[in-house]
Amino acid sequence: MPSVSERWHSLSADVVAECAKWGRDANEVTIVVVTKFHPASVIEELLEAGARHFGESRHQDASPKADELAGRDLTWHFVGQIQSNKARAIARYASVIHSLDRDSVVDALATSENRVAGFVELNLTDDPGRGGVQTADDMLRLAERIINAGTIDLRGVMAVAPQDADPGAAFAHVATMSEILCQAHPNATDISTGMSADWQQAIEHGATHLRIGTSITGKRPDPR
Repeated sequence: MPSVSERWHSLSADVVAECAKWGRDANEVTIVVVTKFHPASVIEELLEAGARHFGESRHQDASPKADELAGRDLTWHFVGQIQSNKARAIARYASVIHSLDRDSVVDALATSENRVAGFVELNLTDDPGRGGVQTADDMLRLAERIINAGTIDLRGVMAVAPQDADPGAAFAHVATMSEILCQAHPNATDISTGMSADWQQAIEHGATHLRIGTSITGKRPDPR
């Protein structure tokens, strides 16, 4: 079984090759290693291997790891749904928020003392109860709220491909939404899409941030 560091190097090489296939510069793609449920020791190993961007989706797990690794050369990305009452606490360690999905989260971050970068989350399903905005109009409205918050640098759009859909088609739609956002906010060019099962299609359709978990870290430990 390859080690965590070996899987990191292998995935990094695969990303370079995939970018070359589509005429893209691999330096434009950030691999965010999702370390949910994994201990700080795994992050230490990945830091030694050269990883610098790490994603967490549960504040109660992320906060202690951020404290343990304080001072290390890394960037924390928060990639899960955010409860509005925890947004300010998350902003104390996470420099990048991938899941800005509603007004209340943006409003909470507007009162934070910590500046963050943020992505508008898109909902690619027909279920309005899932996180994210579904229409271009809602995306632009939320983007304006993010800009007006004064504490968030709008980076672009984020999405998760539906399990029952072709990820390529889903990411093509995200790319179209990104173009619409960029017309209003030219600096919001980033696209956070692609996970272990579909990152190749994400690169094909312009992803700048890949959120990779099991392909690098292996099976998640039992959280109990």
